Order: sequence, then structure tokens, then C-alpha cells
Amino acid sequence: MATALGLYTIRINGRLGATALSAFPSMVSDLEGGETVLTGLLEDRSAVFGVLGQIEALDLELLEFRQVAPAHRAELLGD
Repeated sequence: MATALGLYTIRINGRLGATALSAFPSMVSDLEGGETVLTGLLEDRSAVFGVLGQIEALDLELLEFRQVAPAHRAELLGD
């Protein structure tokens, strides 16, 4: 899995509270129905695995983890 600096969206089942969200300080959270969507830049492969490790450590149900295509970055970042 080759990863580089990129914008990622992570979909987690349930609504995360302030304590759980504090584990992802570089990401912006949004609620979509009963799911929490985290969006943010991850610098490298290590950062990707760090976020995945936090999700596992908090025993969260990961629904989706994807890198956003460059064409959609401006849309999500509000550029």
C-alpha cells in the first residue's frame, strides 16, 4: 500500500463524543445520520496507520477509509 500526503475521509459507525474525537486532532468531524465522518490530511503511511490504530484502540466500527481524489479535494476543503 503506497501512500503519500493526501486528504482522507474516514466513516465510523455511531456518533463520536468529544473524548473519542480528541484522538483525531488533525481531522474535522461531521455527522451524517448515525455515522461520524472524519476528514483531514494525513502526511504519510505512518500517519495512516496511526489513525487506524486509534480507531482500533477505541474499538470503533470502521465503515470506510479512503483517500479523496485530487478533483474532490477543493470541494471538501472549501477551496
